[in-house]
Amino acid sequence: MRWKKWLGLSVVFLFVIGGLTVSYFLDKISLPGNPDDIAEIRAKTSAQTESGFYQPAQQALVVQETNPLNNLYFGDLHVHTNISVDAYLFGNRFDMDTAYRVAKSESIELRTGERVVLSRPLDFVALTDHAESFGYRLACSQPDLDADARKACGTVDSPSFLNFLAIRAQNQKRPPVRDLTVYGNDPDKERKFAAMAWQSVKDAADRHYQPGVFTSFAGYEYSPPLPDRGKHHRNIIFRSMETPEYAIANPDSSSTIDLWQQLEATCTDDCEFLTIPHNPNKSWGLAFASHTIDGEAYTEADWRLRERSEPLVEMFQNKGNSECSVAFGAGDEECGFEQFFPPCAEDSDTSCIYPTSMARDGLQKGLALQEEIGINPLRFGFIGATDTHNSNPGNTEEWNFRGVVTFGSSPAARRLNSFDPGGLKITNPGGLAAVWAPENTREALFDAMRRKEVYATSGTRIRLRAFAGFDLPENIADTADIQAAYTGGVPMGASLPGEPGTLAFFVWATRDPDSAPLAKLQVIKGWIEEGKRQELVYDIACGGSELDPATNRCQPNAARVDLQTCNWTEQPGAPELRVRWQDPDYRPDQNAFYYLRAVENPTCRWSTYDSLRLGRPPPENVPATSTEMAWSSPIWINAQ
Repeated sequence: MRWKKWLGLSVVFLFVIGGLTVSYFLDKISLPGNPDDIAEIRAKTSAQTESGFYQPAQQALVVQETNPLNNLYFGDLHVHTNISVDAYLFGNRFDMDTAYRVAKSESIELRTGERVVLSRPLDFVALTDHAESFGYRLACSQPDLDADARKACGTVDSPSFLNFLAIRAQNQKRPPVRDLTVYGNDPDKERKFAAMAWQSVKDAADRHYQPGVFTSFAGYEYSPPLPDRGKHHRNIIFRSMETPEYAIANPDSSSTIDLWQQLEATCTDDCEFLTIPHNPNKSWGLAFASHTIDGEAYTEADWRLRERSEPLVEMFQNKGNSECSVAFGAGDEECGFEQFFPPCAEDSDTSCIYPTSMARDGLQKGLALQEEIGINPLRFGFIGATDTHNSNPGNTEEWNFRGVVTFGSSPAARRLNSFDPGGLKITNPGGLAAVWAPENTREALFDAMRRKEVYATSGTRIRLRAFAGFDLPENIADTADIQAAYTGGVPMGASLPGEPGTLAFFVWATRDPDSAPLAKLQVIKGWIEEGKRQELVYDIACGGSELDPATNRCQPNAARVDLQTCNWTEQPGAPELRVRWQDPDYRPDQNAFYYLRAVENPTCRWSTYDSLRLGRPPPENVPATSTEMAWSSPIWINAQ
């Protein structure tokens, strides 16, 4: 691929972090350079209408007692604060403590004048600032800077800041190097400040940790660059405050293989970690490819290392949906939800979808590897997240979306006007991680993530449980007996050995009371037959319509949204859907995966809410409404 060759050239290019390429955004927008500019922006915010459409009431945190059958907890594992220099550059001055308070539903006002507040607190958060910038601003606050360091530090507050942490993309045998100007070109000093910054991340997490009430994880983001704003990043989450001394960044490790190896070498004794890739849809095919970012082929040992390190994939966030593409496999219409990249025409393309870009592609690749090398290293669960750069974790409600980069996407006029059509299309508030765990502690939540009893949402708080087994009671959809579900089957994220009998699923979804009723439940099945990937989508329960037995699809239920107020119809639709479903085509000799998808009736998209704020029609080049979703982690069948 031409862009892979680009990675091997000895070229200095702008450091790409957090979903933003600074030069790209500076081409598209003008950042405020003085107080008068900011005052003008705030005046535009004051002119917005913040009423006339549905806004949920504020709710207090509900503390749940320990439950051996597991409680449901919602959180965000991908959040940036002002210690990420890209977030700081675009106007975020909110620190880690503020981010934690926002997660607990404290209201804040962005520098643009727009107000952010969660209608419901989160249960857990990981602040994942870019490790590549750890120590930078801390070093710049020191009084003994030399002239070069003062000049470099001065650029961080300037809209002309185009040279932050330039990384030299060298050949695969020479890892990228840091720009050490702000550290007086002293690598030991850089290490000192990076370690201090990492310790401050852990200290902030400890200040806000309330076992049983609110969980804060130590975490950070590893952010190697790709051309055209591509993403091959990982969030690293730790089970406790026992962590490596340093946050391993891209200059320390040129590929994820290096990252995992160094984490295993330095995260020892009581230290435990997991990594979570984000934005497979923008990985230009690297997400589930058989080679690393520098073109090195995975070995079997590398696949096993990945299996140990990476149990989850961030499938939905503010830069789009990474579930599937209608261009590959069987596809289905829901694959188009918040996903607007076209298929790649050839293997040199960027800004497009490869056959190894999406989560469903990765699940299929795992089945192929299982047949090839005897293990499935891509047996991963799903989560959602925001990737916000405004210190506002969990701010996923469409009506209250304020963008993700302060001056880059706030207020409403800028969100709707400043992006090119592609940016407007793929930008959304992001999603949430939903975790089934016995209690709200670091250990319990981390262990649930490790066993993949988790799911992703597109931002609403749909409750979703899924089990599969050969001994699920016939009446379990009526009784909703969770103990029987665990006894007679396995939950989402687990595996079953293929055996003769009837493979049944128990799926239970409950609507988010602050969003629209449920339209349907679906099962997505994948397998490989005669060397070719196969997929089927079954509608297994319908909200307010009938199931067509000939097509296994729900009939349209005629739900509507009033685009003048964004009110939705409560009927038709279902507040709850419970079903016991049997796979009519189950084969015990066939490796397969199944995951569940709950789909809501339509509600207004964020761009429509912003149009109401500005008194204009919704944009014509994006949908006026969306059908929010939840996706369970898969359940796998291992052929016998």
